[in-house]
Amino acid sequence: MNPAEADVALMHRALALAAEAGAAGEVPVGAVVTDASGAVIGEGRNRREQTHDPSAHAEVVAMRGAAAAIGSWNLTGCTLVVTLEPCLMCAGALLQARVSRLVFGAWDEKAGAAGSLYDVVRDRRLPYRAEVVGGVMEAETRAPLEAFFGERR
Repeated sequence: MNPAEADVALMHRALALAAEAGAAGEVPVGAVVTDASGAVIGEGRNRREQTHDPSAHAEVVAMRGAAAAIGSWNLTGCTLVVTLEPCLMCAGALLQARVSRLVFGAWDEKAGAAGSLYDVVRDRRLPYRAEVVGGVMEAETRAPLEAFFGERR
């Protein structure tokens, strides 16, 4: 499987996690972390409402799981796949964890920090950067978000 095919396969898993989040009343965002070999070592979905934790975004939950799985905060060589472009908090956490590669689906023009509103993940002024692949399955990852927020307007 080439990297693009692997990204799509992992995005399908992230979408399943996003669906779980939406069913639980959370913003439907899901995330998966893989090690350098492509094995899944962490998964997460938004859990802010459920846990009353403002940091319980899908990306943070997935990175916490990955760090626990490998016994280290250092996720160098890992890939984070998420259905929505990370916000500033998640982009910062990704950099602090030394995640090497970020793959995301829908762009977030209001709060994205990986190329749309901000580009923290690739900012040359920072000591660490990640490779970014955005817009993977964009229509499929945007649809649950539009449906979720459309119901609340």
